Amino acid sequence: MTNMTLSKPLKEMESTDLPASIVCVGNAWFPATPGGLDRYVYELAYNLSKRRDVIELCGVGLPESAADFPVTLTNLADPDRSLWQRLRQTRTSYLDSRTRESHKRVDAINLHFALYSLPLMSLFPADVPTTFHFHGPWALESDKEGSSKLGVMVKRWIEQQVYQRCDRFIVLSKAFGQILHESYRVPWNKIHVIPGGVNTDWFQISCDRTQARTQLNWPQDRFILFTPRRLVHRMGLDNLLLALAEITEAVPEVWLAIAGKGPLRSQLEAQVERLGLANNVRFLGFLPEADLPMAYQAADLTVMPSQSLEGFGLVLLESLACGTPAICTPIGGMPEVLSGLSLDLITDTADTDSITQTLQRAIAGEISLPDRASCRSYAVANFSWPTIAQRVRDVLLMPVP
Repeated sequence: MTNMTLSKPLKEMESTDLPASIVCVGNAWFPATPGGLDRYVYELAYNLSKRRDVIELCGVGLPESAADFPVTLTNLADPDRSLWQRLRQTRTSYLDSRTRESHKRVDAINLHFALYSLPLMSLFPADVPTTFHFHGPWALESDKEGSSKLGVMVKRWIEQQVYQRCDRFIVLSKAFGQILHESYRVPWNKIHVIPGGVNTDWFQISCDRTQARTQLNWPQDRFILFTPRRLVHRMGLDNLLLALAEITEAVPEVWLAIAGKGPLRSQLEAQVERLGLANNVRFLGFLPEADLPMAYQAADLTVMPSQSLEGFGLVLLESLACGTPAICTPIGGMPEVLSGLSLDLITDTADTDSITQTLQRAIAGEISLPDRASCRSYAVANFSWPTIAQRVRDVLLMPVP
């Protein structure tokens, strides 16, 4: 009965330009738990709704409603429950939402997180297109961070169960398309590459660097590097600190601001002490969303020293939209973001020596860093959310083959 009341097949719609009804299944509530995936889902849902589409966003820990967010919110589970309780509650909550919304058609299903998608797969009708947004290999990322073999196996099984029931996939970069194809055997004809988007109204040039530093109480007379990263191994922060130690031998005034939380905080702080960088590094901890645009504008350069599994790098877009150039390692989809702006912003390899050399050249002025206006215009022209959301919508509403 649930399947019958869920939707009207897309092929019966007169035009995909008509307002569509789309169900998005994400993870957590972005304003409360900031993260790349959650931010993406939040922004996508908001921008689709601005097109007059009817969007239902499902996730864990969602409020009943949110001011200035014209999207129907369905809380699938209490995030404080055990895993098995959450999975059971997810299915029940979604069925309840279908009962309440039984008079509404659904034209497309858009999944973003395999764990909470799995209990719902049997509830989706075959005639409604189901698209999975592949934000990264969940099991492989867990393996890189030292999760148990059993945990990695279970996550891999969940991914496979969900992926085999999807009609198509969206990836944010060719690099992650390759992983999806090679590691999960998804054929290329089901994979659509659409880059991530950036909220250019929020991330913008609002003041000059001096004003930004004053507001954040950052030093005015130093070359400042900024990196907002989760403090885990694959982000490469230990390599960045090693690079900074070598750079400060010639340029002792260089200063690095690290924003983010994670299990490596104490280990990285100890590394700073060992390297004699106490006067060159500040750990900001969790940086509130309201402070992020100011932090980007206060920095001379944003650095992304990732070592593996960086599917896209939304940080790069945020920095550019705020007028600050960014340097990245040639990992995952990051080079796809910066190559159209300047190849000099991409290190040759991901190792410490290459990071060191590129930063040294940038600080010394041997690399022509794009100015604020060029960074901003590049981000707006290529990655603004209205443009990206339309491209995503076109894929979501493609009929089932």
